[in-house]
Amino acid sequence: MQIDLFNEIQNPRPWPEGHEQLRFAQAIEQAVLADELGYGCWWQVEHHGAAEFSLSSAPELMLAALSQRTSRIRLGHAAVLAPGRFNHPIRVAERAATLDHLSGGRVELGLTRSTIPEWRLFGVEPDDARAQTQQAFEMVPKMWTTDRFSCHSDAYQIDDVSISPKPLQRPHPPLWQAAASPKSFEDAGKRGVGVLGTTMWESLERAGRMVSLYREAAAQCTDPVGAFVNNQVGFFTFVHCADTDEEAMRNGAAAAAAWYTVTALTFFEAASEYVRTAQLQQRLAEAPDGGGLTGGFLRGEAADPPSEAALLIGRILQGEKVPDDEIFTVLSAQDSLIVGSPGTCLKKLRAYAGLGIDRMMCLQQIGGLAHDKVTRSIQLIGELIPDLDRG
Repeated sequence: MQIDLFNEIQNPRPWPEGHEQLRFAQAIEQAVLADELGYGCWWQVEHHGAAEFSLSSAPELMLAALSQRTSRIRLGHAAVLAPGRFNHPIRVAERAATLDHLSGGRVELGLTRSTIPEWRLFGVEPDDARAQTQQAFEMVPKMWTTDRFSCHSDAYQIDDVSISPKPLQRPHPPLWQAAASPKSFEDAGKRGVGVLGTTMWESLERAGRMVSLYREAAAQCTDPVGAFVNNQVGFFTFVHCADTDEEAMRNGAAAAAAWYTVTALTFFEAASEYVRTAQLQQRLAEAPDGGGLTGGFLRGEAADPPSEAALLIGRILQGEKVPDDEIFTVLSAQDSLIVGSPGTCLKKLRAYAGLGIDRMMCLQQIGGLAHDKVTRSIQLIGELIPDLDRG
């Protein structure tokens, strides 16, 4: 299992003078360190109007800067918001190909359809988002691999145009899809692109089921959207490594993960749904026959009761002030929170490697974690990479 870094440029309040420039400088420092330590890929997210949650609204510029400060680590866009009002497919192809040349052929490109708040901000019709994402997956690799490109659809009218530059990697950089539901995992497999999911507050069992869904779909893909099937699974989750478990708790890693979850749910306008679903799942779990229903937490697929983490996050969303020691005790017990000493983190990482995950995208710059604690975590996890390579 390759160890990657996932970055959103979190920017929690309070905001001192120069806070935005400081966050960009810190992210560059973290990427340079990861490059030196042998991390596989730096994944940069795209969000708009996200305030504290993310400063990464122009990831192509951040990745271009990193291309000039690093030499080995691959540069992943996870993921471009694919509907045309965010990013026209021609611009996606041009920018990614340019970055591929600037980086010496180190680009990985993901696409996703985004969600309601960003659709509303850019005037994207929800009914159009899925179709335009599919079209982007089909259009971009063709622009990269043909001299002249045409497309005639409801969304795009492009007639015999030369799109340049072509990527340095041949036939083209690996393609990925960000995914959160079983359907989107299957869609990624059917398209023949890699899948980028999340393990946040999910059990190992459920993560394994998602991997299996993807692998089955990818195995049946005979007509990938690109020139090849990129049969890879990446997951991102919270990671914070310190010299001891106690120090990881003192650093506030679990509280930062809780902050991230609450802030993300608020930004994506899913907080009230999260609380309602947690309460419903708890009642079903307490019923003698599970209420006679099946339905996974939040997404409605496989019958899982809410985890202690989900219930704790629900309490925080409802305004309860939960003590930091309780947050650490509850959240650190979850497989998907990889927090603690090198030994603790290695054990948890190996559990994910056992599921057949190809890329673990470690989200280490989380919430209010101090920069020096983040760089120490990146260093300690980097020292574990040879152990994970050996299995």
